[in-house]
Amino acid sequence: MLRTEFAFTLPYGFVNSAGNLTREGLMRRAVALDEIEPLQDSRVQANEAYLLVLVLSRVVTRLGTLSPVSPEVIGNLFTVDFAFLQDLYATINAGGDTLVESICSTCGTSLLLDLAHSDERGTL
Repeated sequence: MLRTEFAFTLPYGFVNSAGNLTREGLMRRAVALDEIEPLQDSRVQANEAYLLVLVLSRVVTRLGTLSPVSPEVIGNLFTVDFAFLQDLYATINAGGDTLVESICSTCGTSLLLDLAHSDERGTL
């Protein structure tokens, strides 16, 4: 069965207007319209870089208790978290069935590993 949703933990986290920190979220695999429809948005036409904000707001389905996740929320993430989501997006939408979830034996952190980028011995 093809996985379509992936849990994640942001490196820093989103701080809402009440000062609450949220790090846990859920991202789904993208469909073609997730990348096509935002191209018609006037914000993208004015600034091409805004496309990433709109695409991520479509595929990040939950951030803490926020669902749906608005472009404003994505745009107000710390840059390290924004970069993390971009990398995750690229991994889950290009990795096929080479993705596996694992847990670090040292710190207990949940990891998403792409076996397609391992060496011939399976070492990442």
